[in-house]
Amino acid sequence: MLQLRGSHTTKLDGKGRLKLPVGFRSEVEREHGNEFYITSLKGDCILLYPFAVWDELEQSIGNLAAKRPVVKKFLRATSYYGQKALMDRQGRLLLPQGLRDSARLEDEVRVVGSMNHLEIWRDDTLKKAVEGNPWTDSDDEELAELGISG
Repeated sequence: MLQLRGSHTTKLDGKGRLKLPVGFRSEVEREHGNEFYITSLKGDCILLYPFAVWDELEQSIGNLAAKRPVVKKFLRATSYYGQKALMDRQGRLLLPQGLRDSARLEDEVRVVGSMNHLEIWRDDTLKKAVEGNPWTDSDDEELAELGISG
């Protein structure tokens, strides 16, 4: 099972290609090859799914009631921002210009593991997101209710 964890700083090249950090690249290639679905929910960061993982997500969504507003909202956002992409032999992926502009990505970016997919952030945007929603005792309690302890 794919387990993408941690974060790495990397750079976009002049053409807007992201070189996937080696640890993430080897994990994804071993499990799922070189096909990806690139999308976003809010435009503030890029979500990078191995295509097989995205396909499983779409299948589980297909089993939900299509009339649920949150499902329609999710599909609309991920389709608006989304596109399929192939990683080249050097481990690079071209990030769509519209998504790069929306997330204000240029030069250096932070690639963050999120279990089965990656998030690509502008470092200062990620820092504001983390600091703006700090971890609390209530968060500890909520995770404990789910049987998760840190």
